[in-house]
Amino acid sequence: MTNTQVPNTQVPAVRPRPATPPAVAVRPSVRDRGTRLLAVLFLAPTVVGIVVFTVVPIIGSIVLSLFHWNVIDPPRFAGGANYRTTFTDSTVLISFRNTLLFMVLAVALQLLIALALALALNGRMPVWLRSVFRSAFFFPLVLSAASISVVMKYLFNQDFGVVNWLIGLVGVAPVPWLTSENAAMATVILVYVWQQFGFSFLLFVGGLNNIPKEIHEAAALDGATGLRKHLGITLPLLSPTLLVASVVGIINALQVFEQPYVLTDGGPGDATRTVVMVIYERAFEQLDFGEASAVGVLLFVLIMAVTALQFRLSRRFVHYQ
Repeated sequence: MTNTQVPNTQVPAVRPRPATPPAVAVRPSVRDRGTRLLAVLFLAPTVVGIVVFTVVPIIGSIVLSLFHWNVIDPPRFAGGANYRTTFTDSTVLISFRNTLLFMVLAVALQLLIALALALALNGRMPVWLRSVFRSAFFFPLVLSAASISVVMKYLFNQDFGVVNWLIGLVGVAPVPWLTSENAAMATVILVYVWQQFGFSFLLFVGGLNNIPKEIHEAAALDGATGLRKHLGITLPLLSPTLLVASVVGIINALQVFEQPYVLTDGGPGDATRTVVMVIYERAFEQLDFGEASAVGVLLFVLIMAVTALQFRLSRRFVHYQ
């Protein structure tokens, strides 16, 4: 028989690894602690302001909407009675309809005018003239909405207003700008847009300046000019700015108050009555703070829902570089 040698399959011994020393906690230095304390001090005013002037009023409105309270008598728990009254009140329902209509028309017109002017100023123009136009378009925004509305109320007066006098020079009959249901809403929208479009205009100017010129030059070499260039290049690259302008514009439009209150006082009838006007009337004229709070909570929910929908749709239409 042949002796067969079996290979040595003995596994070499594994040396034990040295024990890992326990982690030593690193204490922050005095400089790091001072930096953190400084950051907290800088953030504190903003955080306190948000809590005191935003969070607390929202919680207070939600709680107050569950009570009947006229300031004079003690609050009485009402449960959902204020909300039931709100959903069956024709004035409240009309105010929500007017507010939504105002939002759609005013924001669309505001963005369209602001974008058109921003594109016009982005062309070839002397720097000093561009600065003059920017200041002129932004100037109405720094003025009080109430003071502007008082002036516009005289300008659009049917009997002695400057607007009717000017159109009368060309043979047009006086227009009841503030006393006709259709004309009153249109007048309020025009006054609002005239004052508010400056903010969107500056946003668009900044967004257009951030678009690299090389992209437009390359598009010009490919034959893209005019409207085709704006639709295919400018608008997609400007979509983040459009999102910001539309979100801010819609939030502001849903809270419109000064223009319809001063110009038409919600009239004629309820043609220009907005939700915030109803909240004001319920709270400070009828002393029904519970129902006013209920309307305010519903407006808050509407604003949050519309804003969430915008951000949801932005995933499909907004393009980032």
